[in-house]
Amino acid sequence: MAGDTTLKPTTKAKPKVERPKLYKVILVNDDYTPREFVIMVLKAVFRMSEETGYRVMMTAHKMGVSVVMVAAKDVAETKAQEAVDLAKAADFPLMFTTEPEE
Repeated sequence: MAGDTTLKPTTKAKPKVERPKLYKVILVNDDYTPREFVIMVLKAVFRMSEETGYRVMMTAHKMGVSVVMVAAKDVAETKAQEAVDLAKAADFPLMFTTEPEE
């Protein structure tokens, strides 16, 4: 039959998209910020439950630091800064840092 058109599926090579590097938000223990305030910040900024906030706070208390969350760099840095700003506003030296996840 004349005019038959065979359609061949075209395959396009997808460029390999590297997943963005993830960053850890780390709570650094200090001897001045009240535990209740730390938990309040973890609940407000990181949307943790009371129980999870308590566990993260106690880990930092015992180990010196505790990983709060792992996220894309901009999200991690924004959340860490938000938490530090909350603490500064209340005159507490509470510290959150970010570092690349291994």
